[in-house]
Amino acid sequence: MLEAFVYGAVIALIFGTVLPFLYRNKKARKASFGLSLISSILLLIFAGIVLYTGKEPAFQAFRFLPGLDFTLAADRLSAGFILLIAAVVPGVSIYSIEYVEHAKSEAGKDLQTALTNLFILAMLMVVLAGNMVGFLVFWEIMSLSSLLLVLHDYSSEENKKAGFFYFVMTSLSTTFLFLGFINLFRLTGSAEFGQLDYPTNVLTLPFLCLFIGFGIKAGIVPFHKWLPYAHPAAPSSISALMSGVMLKVAIYGFLRFLLFVSAPELWWGILVLIAGSLSAVLGVIYALKESDIKRLLAYSSIENIGIILIGIGLYLIFKVEGLEALSLLSLVGACFHAFNHALFKSLLFLCSGSVVHATGTRNIEAFGGLVKRMPHTAALFLIGSVSIAALPPTNGFISELILFQAYFYSSALPDPLLKVLLITTLSVFALTSALAAALFVKLFGITFLALPRTKCAKEATEVSKLMLLGEAVPAALCILSGLFSSRLLILLGFDLGIPDMLPLGLILVGACGLVWLAVNNSGTSKSPRISKETWGCGILAQHPTMEYTSAGFSEPLVVIFKKIYRTEISSTRVYADTKESIFKSGTARIHLIKFFEEHLYLPAACAVSGISSQVSKMQNGKLDTYVLYVFIAVLTLMIFTRYFA
Repeated sequence: MLEAFVYGAVIALIFGTVLPFLYRNKKARKASFGLSLISSILLLIFAGIVLYTGKEPAFQAFRFLPGLDFTLAADRLSAGFILLIAAVVPGVSIYSIEYVEHAKSEAGKDLQTALTNLFILAMLMVVLAGNMVGFLVFWEIMSLSSLLLVLHDYSSEENKKAGFFYFVMTSLSTTFLFLGFINLFRLTGSAEFGQLDYPTNVLTLPFLCLFIGFGIKAGIVPFHKWLPYAHPAAPSSISALMSGVMLKVAIYGFLRFLLFVSAPELWWGILVLIAGSLSAVLGVIYALKESDIKRLLAYSSIENIGIILIGIGLYLIFKVEGLEALSLLSLVGACFHAFNHALFKSLLFLCSGSVVHATGTRNIEAFGGLVKRMPHTAALFLIGSVSIAALPPTNGFISELILFQAYFYSSALPDPLLKVLLITTLSVFALTSALAAALFVKLFGITFLALPRTKCAKEATEVSKLMLLGEAVPAALCILSGLFSSRLLILLGFDLGIPDMLPLGLILVGACGLVWLAVNNSGTSKSPRISKETWGCGILAQHPTMEYTSAGFSEPLVVIFKKIYRTEISSTRVYADTKESIFKSGTARIHLIKFFEEHLYLPAACAVSGISSQVSKMQNGKLDTYVLYVFIAVLTLMIFTRYFA
């Protein structure tokens, strides 16, 4: 019975992939997104049944080669991530019905529609894969389909650079995953996922390979630089899927390995915790300086992936130390934050797509005053901003609260050095939360409030109803999963003692209503009590140049974190006299060094390029030389197989 829901969802996504190529018209594209919407409903039912009943269905999809069966399997972990996919896809599908029509050509519209369904299908199959072979095959399909979507506008040099960057990083990710799975296969003699009751010293190499492989795909520091390139290049609906779902698929793969390890090492948890803390704080710090709305959201995704890794690191540490209750609390907090981030980040990317479509630019400095021109988008964007800033009673508050609780109860740890580490990372986590709130005050305020700063913002209009409906779906889920969070977790069997947000939500709604009534009924006189001249310091009307800009809002934080940004300030002055006493004109420039690119990626790329140029000299075009190379390669392979395989 349960298999029917999965088969139905898969068939719907396959037809959704093929349909745009068969008919090539708007009706076919609408039907294609309708099929992806139907698949999400089927997956929602499937995941709900598995999570509630605890059933673990397993069934064979098809046989590729003897011993290489593509089996599908689901347990509560995979069902949780299927639920995540099913929660994000409806909003993206509804939004894309109109959004995809903005593509430049009919062929581009059809290709984007088909690849969107293929991308969703591949992510679903990765989560359902019952063995390593199927996992890697569908992982590659997921990577290639997302790469083609990043390159949808291949005429743009920016998109070409983003596609190349993404291709290199995703290839490295697959390489490390392949090495990790090969080591597990050598250890267990099977490609199936299963319990790993082995000494941790033999699991160290697979752990490191999988940590790097999944970490690259998830975008943890220092493997994160592909995100700020790929997200601005991809269509906004695809950015919602990549950030909301694809990054979590990498988290799922890492958890799939860790949960099978019976006795992990303590240093594993410390490594994951430190990597998560660095990703969280550096992600939000780099987001604060951005003026590109989609690049800012990409850095914010790095921050939230760091928060998820903090939960996973705490889970490993508490498990090793024998604190099972705290390890479960940390794991639930990490998984719940993954689900919540999928909702509010997909919402924010969809809303940003509406803003970019209405204004024609991604530059936050060009926005302003959009709350009057796009009021519905502004309201939905505000819900996403409040959620990601972890303000009650939204869902982001609850998942971060669970992780803070895990930190606060960590005083039960016997090791004082571990306590110092956790206090330090707790401080980083708290700083990250505060900076995230400041970040989205900046983003919402500069984008939607005050006066329009450019003509494109002044002439912006609200997007279509279907796009608004697509944004409203994750917005509603952000509110509902926050208000009913404690009830949902109890329904799933996790009574964590977190506060019930529903009464608090009702109190906040009532308080806001009272404030609104008080403001609107505060007096009978219709004449202004404060003159414009006094309030504006003698200026009769405010001008857009008087407003805070994105750079101006972030400047104090840029100064505070100048050691991280590596800020370089340069200025030129021109004087009207020879004694340089009368200033005539000048320019000032603030340059932020791209540390990871300039000091990590570029040196590695130059080294690879140098090695490649030396290797290319071996290609002399002589047949005898190539036969010798083949002989040496075969001999080396035989020796390796004999002594190491």
